[in-house]
Amino acid sequence: MGESGKDRVRRWRPVALSSPQAPSVEELLRQVGRGDQAAFASLFDAVIGKVLGLASRVLRNPQLAEEVAQEVMVQVWRTAARFDAERGSGLAWVLTLTHRRAVDRVRAEQALTDRTERVAAMDAQVPHDQVAEAVSARLDREQVRRCLGRLTDLQREAVTLAYYEGYTYRQVAERLDAPLPTIKSRMRDGLIRMRDCLGVTMGERA
Repeated sequence: MGESGKDRVRRWRPVALSSPQAPSVEELLRQVGRGDQAAFASLFDAVIGKVLGLASRVLRNPQLAEEVAQEVMVQVWRTAARFDAERGSGLAWVLTLTHRRAVDRVRAEQALTDRTERVAAMDAQVPHDQVAEAVSARLDREQVRRCLGRLTDLQREAVTLAYYEGYTYRQVAERLDAPLPTIKSRMRDGLIRMRDCLGVTMGERA
């Protein structure tokens, strides 16, 4: 769309974590752990800005940070039942997941860069096992892209605008000329479908 990743990150407007009427992140996580899709939509609004901010600081690459943020939110949906309030706050738990995944991505990207430089220095054909390692390092990212392609047009457009363009729900609704409740529903359903798609894909790898 002609806009840099840095501009998209700068335009992101995180939602306040709580208000007198809103449940806490901890309560939302408990509800999400029971499969509450509406709670997941509220949790997404509450934490996505901080998730993206932390990923950006670790990775220093807007595109990679956006991908990690998307992966983390899928992971939160799948593993919310594991959250234990006695061990820390809900936001801290989500940000711990974010930091781990971001650090893993840094290591994977660095390992891939190191392998590429070694092969270039040797000026030799890359052996099959090195190709396999490089593919494995990028496999998770490719899985997310492939699963994103399995969404309906509206789901994919809504999720892409929110994750990769930094739009709020209301801005996405305006861009797609669709009712706000419809956009929230499609984004929630899209994330759930991605969760299921990633689960099947990882099962096939195992």
